[in-house]
Amino acid sequence: MDVAKQRRVDKNCGVHFRDKIIAWDKLPTWRTAFRATGKKLVVTNGCFDILHLGHVTYLETARDLGDALLVGVNGDESARQLKGEGRPVNSEADRGAVLAALASVAGVCIFAEKTAVKFLTAAQPDIYVKGGDYTPNTLNQDERCAVESAGGKIVIIPFVPGKSTTAILEKISRL
Repeated sequence: MDVAKQRRVDKNCGVHFRDKIIAWDKLPTWRTAFRATGKKLVVTNGCFDILHLGHVTYLETARDLGDALLVGVNGDESARQLKGEGRPVNSEADRGAVLAALASVAGVCIFAEKTAVKFLTAAQPDIYVKGGDYTPNTLNQDERCAVESAGGKIVIIPFVPGKSTTAILEKISRL
């Protein structure tokens, strides 16, 4: 193996992004195996339609709160319900794959529901992270209950000002 290829293998530890995509029906098994390591799992979720600096900063900050970050991705229909007609721009498979390619992300699981209650119940986060547009009181209370009843805690982290998919799409529409 040439030196450049070996460097890429060593740097990536042999993990490919497709290996980090967790099928919905495999999530409980994945979580059980992760729990057996004794490490702290951080979980977040969202649409992540057009990945941008705000997203990657948020995900890296979330990851730093524990040992691994699991990202739940709203499926296409639930993203449409949340974001409106014409969204998502990218398919759930593409959004999941791009997230899985990030070094800060240990796993990605696509879920169908508009809220993350079922996802959080299966993921059983040690820490559940939400963005700065939420407070513990404005967070979906069923999601909050799913996290807290499993012994997890909720952390709100700030957004990167001026960075959003909506702002990007507005800028594109003005071109």
